[in-house]
Amino acid sequence: MNISASLVKELRERTGAPMMDCKNALKETGDIEAAIQLLREKGAIKAAKKGDRITAEGLVAFAVSADHRKAAIVEVNCETDFVARAEDFIQFTQTVAKLALQNNTDDSTKLNGILFDATEQLSVDAKRQALIGKLGENINIRRIVLVNSQGLIGAYNHGNRIGVLVAMKSGEMILAKDLAMHVAALQPLVVSPSDVSPQLIEKEREIYTAQAAESGKPADIVAKMVDGRIQKYLDEVSLLGQAFVKDQNVKVAKVLAAQNAEVESFVRFEVGEGVEKRVVDFASEVMAQVKG
Repeated sequence: MNISASLVKELRERTGAPMMDCKNALKETGDIEAAIQLLREKGAIKAAKKGDRITAEGLVAFAVSADHRKAAIVEVNCETDFVARAEDFIQFTQTVAKLALQNNTDDSTKLNGILFDATEQLSVDAKRQALIGKLGENINIRRIVLVNSQGLIGAYNHGNRIGVLVAMKSGEMILAKDLAMHVAALQPLVVSPSDVSPQLIEKEREIYTAQAAESGKPADIVAKMVDGRIQKYLDEVSLLGQAFVKDQNVKVAKVLAAQNAEVESFVRFEVGEGVEKRVVDFASEVMAQVKG
């Protein structure tokens, strides 16, 4: 068949594959539908080859229902921040969040089988594989969390790298959004001091006891020092105990009480947190190549 520029253009628009890949696929198959299938198969092969590459960059996105009572937050990873800024990657991440909310699922396996694009008839996983073929990096849907609220959900996204959802039983949306911003900035671990696990408290107590004992003060004084440090720690790691980000003179608990508001829960995602990154020593690599 005659491989016209318009046909190559149509195939590129339908698949998102590089121009030369489209041209070669048409030459090999002689048919645009067969070329589409070929490109998808090659994309799957590329995805499998890149599957063990570390993905510590990426984006966080969320989707919130119209009544602000349901939301989904996702982290989608890639290998470099360059790809994370690509429009195709951004759109993929945002769509994954919307699909998670629409289908009420935090199961990535289930999500992978959901239809991503009705026009192309691609599943989420097929779209992910196609994107790997197009952008040349491993791409991974790392985590999904669904949030439900009796009242409303506030959301905040900082540079597409930090995303927060705050579920509130009562209170106004402006406060919910302020608290989401607060969580993004100050990174509390739990809502209330009472939510901190006994195991974590005991671990901190052991550390503070050892530090206080070095002061040489009497045991009863040491015990009081440790109790005071534990209380300070509980305030530092709990949302209610922290100083409000918009007014450092007031704790979050007091802000909530003044507005008859109550926080149910929160979720905070930051791109790459907990991912072991490979440290590359480029100088050593170059020297190794020089030495043969």
